[in-house]
Amino acid sequence: MRTIRGRAPTPDADREATRDLLDAVAAGAEPAVRAWTPHRQLAFGRRDANEPGYDAARDAARERGFPPVERSVGGRAVAYTGTTVAFAAIEPTDDSRTGITDRYEEAVDTVIGALDSLGVDAERGEPPDSFCPGDYSVQAPCSADDGRRRPGKIAGIAQRVTADAAMVSGVVVVADRGEIREVLTPVYEALSVPFDPESVGSVAAAGGPSDPECVARALEDAIVD
Repeated sequence: MRTIRGRAPTPDADREATRDLLDAVAAGAEPAVRAWTPHRQLAFGRRDANEPGYDAARDAARERGFPPVERSVGGRAVAYTGTTVAFAAIEPTDDSRTGITDRYEEAVDTVIGALDSLGVDAERGEPPDSFCPGDYSVQAPCSADDGRRRPGKIAGIAQRVTADAAMVSGVVVVADRGEIREVLTPVYEALSVPFDPESVGSVAAAGGPSDPECVARALEDAIVD
């Protein structure tokens, strides 16, 4: 399996690097894995771009220091602070119509296993009104502002399938959840999408490390295994 580390010099080049990996695997290259920290940005999904408040949401992100971008997969807005970890596992496929659910299920188990190796008691699911809500999410008990521990969403998973390759990707909140709450609250409000700031968790708040490199390597190892 080909392993790619680090990020490209610019956000556009960084996204292009992942697209190039997908194209290479589709063309016959070996499976690939990438786990890294994308540039600071607010990544909107395709559904967001069709909302009446999309322009206002982009302005809200930009005003808070998060350059807005659009990503190729579905889902809702996701904030990358610069310490947020993204991952992508790409493999060839003979039939784009099969295996989607199996890949999702395996990805959830893989992320949970990676977080478990870091001391995080993670499980499948997400609190109500989470960012980028979806069936394939990972949560864990996190320290709240009032000192209690409550479920917080740590990771979300998406999938993109082409004629010859499938890419399972995701985002893991390592730290900086306060900053993520601050930017996503006005963004989701502009999009008219329910969002509870308290639903945002992080690896650090769940008892794991705050070092994104440590989290990225744990994800990489779990995917390769």
